[in-house]
Order: sequence, then structure tokens, then C-alpha cells
Amino acid sequence: MYRDLTKGNITKTIILFALPMIAGNLLQQFYNVADTLIVGQVLGSDALAAVGSAYTLMTFLTSVLLGLSMGAGALFAIYRGKGDNEKLKSAIVHAFLLILIITLILNITVYLFIDPIMGFLNVPEQVYGLMREYLWIIFAGIGATFLYNFFSCLLQSMGNSVTSLIFLGISAFLNIGLDLLLVLVIPWGVAGAAIATVFSQFVSGIGIMLYVLCRQKELIPSKQDYRWNKNILREIFALSILTCVQQSVMNFGILMVQGLVNSFGPVIMAAFAAAVKIDSFAYMPVQDFGNAFSTFIAQNYGAGKSERINSGIKKSIQLTVLFCAAVSAVVIIFAKPLMLIFVQPHETEIIAAGVQYLRIVAVFYFGIGCLFLLYGLYRALQKPGMSVILTIISLGIRVALAYLLSRFIGVTGIWMAIPIGWILADLTGLIYYLKNKSNLMST
Repeated sequence: MYRDLTKGNITKTIILFALPMIAGNLLQQFYNVADTLIVGQVLGSDALAAVGSAYTLMTFLTSVLLGLSMGAGALFAIYRGKGDNEKLKSAIVHAFLLILIITLILNITVYLFIDPIMGFLNVPEQVYGLMREYLWIIFAGIGATFLYNFFSCLLQSMGNSVTSLIFLGISAFLNIGLDLLLVLVIPWGVAGAAIATVFSQFVSGIGIMLYVLCRQKELIPSKQDYRWNKNILREIFALSILTCVQQSVMNFGILMVQGLVNSFGPVIMAAFAAAVKIDSFAYMPVQDFGNAFSTFIAQNYGAGKSERINSGIKKSIQLTVLFCAAVSAVVIIFAKPLMLIFVQPHETEIIAAGVQYLRIVAVFYFGIGCLFLLYGLYRALQKPGMSVILTIISLGIRVALAYLLSRFIGVTGIWMAIPIGWILADLTGLIYYLKNKSNLMST
């Protein structure tokens, strides 16, 4: 099930490798959407606001673990391209232990500081209790998130993007079924939705770990691979920690925007919760394409194939822009029907606010699509610091403009700040690449 990305037709290779990753995350978004839909339609707008705001927080926390795993995965792919199995196995050991320790620290921290975190998010009193109840349960799934992301990134770095799709699909349909049972049939409210999510996460996390241990024995380290290797640990830190910082900064900025949104009250909170789900669903394929593109670059970088990398960059940009243009048109035209999936028709204020958000942001989906490519490119070329810089530009400008413009034009200013940040980060990343192209390609 491994795909060698250093050979064959470039466009076909990247697309075939990316498709299972795209399908997997679409499934993940689908069950996130199902969770929001069931909560919004059955439990009402306050529950929707609580779960939506909690989702933004959990996305930030997950980004820490995802960033660490993606950074490690880039290094795994480079070793795969070089054919250095000894360093690969040693890197797997060091990365697993490092991310496991960080996961435990993170999990303990969020439980200890749950109330200060909610205070930071400006959670209104009327949804505070619901959100706290949901978070107290959902935090239990952080360990499962670590397992799934680590082993998924490991398999993808080897060229296997199908297995993680299978386990994610099982988890997605299980989550939807449990949502229906624990919210509709057994009226456990937001707690039922949280239990459904956590249980499903553990099924996928433990399942993919057992698959690797039982079926991919060539990736299992031997005793000698457990020896301390400071050079490999340094490489893991360089890629994983900075990729983690990049992902965390990106989602921390989103979290700060969420806090600003919350200050406008439950109506805007609910609108943002629903619209962001649609937003994420719309551009998730290009995010996964960017991750697949990153693995393609990393394997070819390890193999020293610079011409193949250059050709892959050009073709990936073309595919991303064309896809984003099509998705933008769909979201702009069907913004209101899409909002009605989550919100009851009589909630006219919520629908109007969500439609406004979608029609402003969707025009610029090509901006976030190209930004995902740039993140993947610099991660694969062992320049994760550049990804951090691009994220700071994108999110820093977004947050600053959101707080500034919202004072003059209300929530419209928040929506407008988002694409402005994307475009400025794209320009920075492109200029840096063009000026440093030859140095970037040297291994």
C-alpha cells in the first residue's frame, strides 16, 4: 500500500496520493458537521454556540499534536526518500516519545485551567455551563488524537494514505450513530455529543496503532533503535517543534478571533459556529492536498530530485487555484441553503450573519489554498521556520485587523480581516521562494 512519490507522472502521483487524505478529512468534517447539525437542530442555538466555540478550542489543541506529527512525518519522508531505514526507525522512536510526553502535559494543563481558558474566550454566561460540560468530556480524547495523528502521519510519510482513511471512516460513522443515540434517543444533551466524539476518537486512534504494530512490522523499531541519538532528536525538534508552533500560532489566532466573535453575543457565536463548519468543509480538500504535496516534496528532496520538485510545485499551484475557484462559486451561490443545514429557518439573524461571512471569505479561498502549499513546501524543505513566519503574518494581520475593523464596521470587519491575512502571507512566501530557490533545493 506504499506509493513511491519519486517516480511516475507527477500530477497523477500527487492526486492519487492526495485523494484518500482528502476523503479522510472530508469524512472527519462530515462527522463534525453532523455533530453540529444534531446539536443545533435538537438542542437549540445556545448549545450550538457552546459546542461551536468548544470546537474552535479543540482545533487549537489538536493543532499542537498535529503539528508535531506532521513535522515528524516530513522527516520520516525524507529518510524514506534517502532509503535510510536505520535513521527512519530511530526517528520514529524519538518522535513518538517526544510527542507522547507533550500530549500528557497538554492534557493535564487543560483540565487544570479549564475555567481560565473559558474566561479568555469571553464565553457568555448563558452558554458557559453547557460549554464547560462539553469540554470536560471532550478533553479526554486528546490522547486518542495523538495516537491517530502520529500513526497516520507515519503511514502517509511512507506513501500510504489509504489506511488512515479506513480508520477515520469507521470513526466518522460510529460518531454519527452515537450522536443520534446519545442526543436524540437518550437525551444526554451536549454531554452525549461529547461522549460520542471521544469514544469514536479512541476507536480510530487505537485501531490505527494496532494496525501499524501488527501489519507494518518493517516500521517497528528494534532494541538498538531505542538508543539516544541527539542528532536525530535535534532534527525532529527542528521540524516538529516549529511545525507545531506554526499550527498552534495559526489556530491560536483563530482562537483569538473566536474570543472577539463571542463578545458579540450568542447570535454571532452561533452564526460563526455554523459558517466555519461550512468554510472548513469547503477548503479542507486543499489543506489535505497541501499535506500530500508536502510528502511528495519531502521524498523527492531526500532523493535529490530538484527538477521533479520544481515541476510538482507548478502543477500543484494550477490544480489548487482551479479547485478553489470552483468551490468559491458553489459557496457564494448556495450560502443561505448551506446555513439552513445547521440553523432553523426562523433564526433569521443567525442565517444572515453566517451568509455574510461566507460570501466575503469564500471569494478568497485561492489564498488559503496557496498558503497550504507554501506551508507544505517549507516543511518538506526543512525550513519550518518560514512556515511559522507566514503563519504569524497571516494570523497576526487577521487578528489585528479584526479587532481594529470591528470597532468601526462591526462583525463585517472580522470577516474581511481573514482573507487579507491569507493574501499577504502568500505574497511573502512566494517572494522568499523566488529569491532563495537555488539554496532551498540543496540537501
